[in-house]
Amino acid sequence: MTSPVTLDRRDGPYGEVVLRRRGEHYEIIANGTFLMDTSDGRSERLLVDAALAALPEESRTGASVLVGGLGVGFSLAHAAADPRWGRIAVAEREEAIIDWHRRGPLAAVSGAALADPRTVILHTDLVTHLRTTADTYDALCLDIDNGPDWTVTQDNESLYSAEGLALCAARLNPGGILAVWSARPSADFEGSLRNAGFSGVRTEEIPVARGVPDAVHLAVRPG
Repeated sequence: MTSPVTLDRRDGPYGEVVLRRRGEHYEIIANGTFLMDTSDGRSERLLVDAALAALPEESRTGASVLVGGLGVGFSLAHAAADPRWGRIAVAEREEAIIDWHRRGPLAAVSGAALADPRTVILHTDLVTHLRTTADTYDALCLDIDNGPDWTVTQDNESLYSAEGLALCAARLNPGGILAVWSARPSADFEGSLRNAGFSGVRTEEIPVARGVPDAVHLAVRPG
């Protein structure tokens, strides 16, 4: 395996974030734990596609989406490539990650999406945004940390709590879709979604080369 080359390393309010290049691909490391890289992207694209497909057909054109976590930019780029999305907001709390997309190597993934007039990047913690904004969305596509069962940053656990899910529901329009990426399927999280009042809870799995599959958890805010 090719040894990684560190391109940038920063200490922020939530710990250390590192951008590395391994061969042709880029990796993001948070607090010493691998988060994601540019080697695949199937699950990030499914996160966006599944949310749009779950909306009522009459709501899919011009739908608004909030992407939680910019990451390596796959979800944003995929949403911007689909003309049916009308408004695309991305909440990212790490200034370093935003910089890597605007002025660094990850612009190769997200450059066209960032230039799209439908796109707005919100430099903010997702939970803070959900708690303070008056905006509502047709879909929330959340790719925060490694998912509900394994968070690298302790503060991220609150997103998947009963309070965090209530905030998600409050920011969704009636009939809106909550889509949550996870590094593994979680039956417990499905139960949490149902307990939070969501309907139509289901999970789509994405096979990976080794280990358990990635997953996208989907749920509907009742009308």
